[in-house]
Amino acid sequence: MRNTGNSLGRRGVLGALLAAAAPSGRGMAAPATRVEVWKDPSCGCCEGWVRHMRAAGFDVTVREVADVQPIKAAGNVPEALWSCHTARVEGYVVEGHVPAADLRRLLAERPRARGLSAPGMPPSSPGMDMPGTPYEVVLFGAEDGNRVWARH
Repeated sequence: MRNTGNSLGRRGVLGALLAAAAPSGRGMAAPATRVEVWKDPSCGCCEGWVRHMRAAGFDVTVREVADVQPIKAAGNVPEALWSCHTARVEGYVVEGHVPAADLRRLLAERPRARGLSAPGMPPSSPGMDMPGTPYEVVLFGAEDGNRVWARH
């Protein structure tokens, strides 16, 4: 091979072109986290939470069931923490109107726990959308017991 003054040579140029054409990861969307939610077919506030989660970038699959109690029982959600719908996300149970930001934190920190709950139906929570009422999101099923995960 003749030296043309280009220090890269043929292999170097090819490598540089391939590197420039390869995706760097910047600007590429990460795959959406899958959320599977069980809800009553007629529950409007649950639909509001589903819209909130989708708007936050989650890939939500809805399972409409007449009775969500067996889903809650299967997820070992304490009855005191029940709400209107139950979801599963990457091995965690999400009970009720938990904000997307709290779920993102859960998935980032990965505590050893069963999941999160927004007990009852807090009026200010996503899907309920009646501002002004403070509420808490509870981490449940941890070795050291349940604890407040977030205050809103």
